[in-house]
Amino acid sequence: MPTQRNEKTPSRPGLILAVETSCDETSAAVVENGTIIRSNVVSSQIETHKRFGGVVPEIASRKHVESITLILDEAVRAANVRLSDLSAIAVTQGPGLVGSLLVGVVAAKALACSLQIPLIGVHHIAGHIYANRLVHELDYPLMALVVSGGHTELVHVPAPGVFRVIGQTRDDAAGEAYDKVARAMGLPYPGGPHVDRLAHEADEGVPMPRVWLEPDSYDFSFSGLKSAVLAILNQAKMRGDVIHPVRISKGFQDSVVEVLVEKAIRASKEFGAKQLLLAGGVAANKGLREALADRCGREGLPLLAPPLSLCTDNAAMIAAAAFLKWDRGETSPLDLKAEPLLSLGGWSVKDPFFESVH
Repeated sequence: MPTQRNEKTPSRPGLILAVETSCDETSAAVVENGTIIRSNVVSSQIETHKRFGGVVPEIASRKHVESITLILDEAVRAANVRLSDLSAIAVTQGPGLVGSLLVGVVAAKALACSLQIPLIGVHHIAGHIYANRLVHELDYPLMALVVSGGHTELVHVPAPGVFRVIGQTRDDAAGEAYDKVARAMGLPYPGGPHVDRLAHEADEGVPMPRVWLEPDSYDFSFSGLKSAVLAILNQAKMRGDVIHPVRISKGFQDSVVEVLVEKAIRASKEFGAKQLLLAGGVAANKGLREALADRCGREGLPLLAPPLSLCTDNAAMIAAAAFLKWDRGETSPLDLKAEPLLSLGGWSVKDPFFESVH
């Protein structure tokens, strides 16, 4: 992403108004110095998309257009600030649904231009990772496990704002697999929370495969696991058997969680991480949080996870990540474009000291 560099590092407190419209939440927030949430307004479209069993991109972008102005106004009023108090405007540049991203980018560019303050494009996953910075002190180097509907990644963060993706999904993201399995069992959208709840009701799960890939790989693959669930359901239907959803949910969740936990712990050890961060919408999953907490406790590795309200898409996390750039005087040009496939490594802050010794 092209950036503009201001050699004079800002010295006054940074009051950033951020916009997040990467998928089906319209959100705006005002955050001070990357850590203090002055406001964080989120408008969800779940009820709109529920009847379709998933997010419809065209409808999502239309809903963003309808609500973005109201959400921005509410965020500023709730923060008890004036537009003239703002230091910068931040916006999710990518990745995400291109139509949804465009709504936020256009709104943010208009604000930055009219107020004559810097614009900062933000990587969505950087936002999820730095949601933890809103509630925790970070100690580098650290490892981040990002688990959401569209992403499953292991990210090495050796210094503030420096990201190295060491593992990612080769097919379905974990959250996507949860929703597909839930749909196959006739559960409402979004299915992830329902599968998590049912998994805790079962004493024993249906045995499911674990996909580890190559011995040294940190990548993930959940498509085969999803297919295994569909095969079990189809075979039971042909035999006239009934397999209760709680047993399938537990078997599926146990498989997903075990692979996520084992790879996250192994990566943390290999890269000498001082902390393991959990991030993304699936970070709200009770089974995953419990398993990671237990394993990290046994390994003596600090585990950080944001509160449930900051796990799902929200603009406060975008402001937290944007502060990394603003504090270094790195801003985006006003011809900023929405990039649905934006690279996380390419978005990293420019850190001359870190780059000189690595």
